[in-house]
Amino acid sequence: MSTAAHRRSAAESPDHVPSPCVSVCTMDAAGVLCTGCFRTLDEIAVWSMLDADAKRAVLAALPARRGAQPPSKPGSQP
Repeated sequence: MSTAAHRRSAAESPDHVPSPCVSVCTMDAAGVLCTGCFRTLDEIAVWSMLDADAKRAVLAALPARRGAQPPSKPGSQP
């Protein structure tokens, strides 16, 4: 099986949980959360090693984190 075919197969697996990364890799002013995906540095670092349930737990926490962030200034990144 080719590498691309293996990736497609893994992505179609029920245990596959896609990364919330949106390629806006900037930490907030406190240096705690990524302003793109709202994960912590630790969560970003271990994402590929987490099982599906742990990834879903991280994803479940993101909306509250996003909502707790102050609104961005016009013309600034999210």
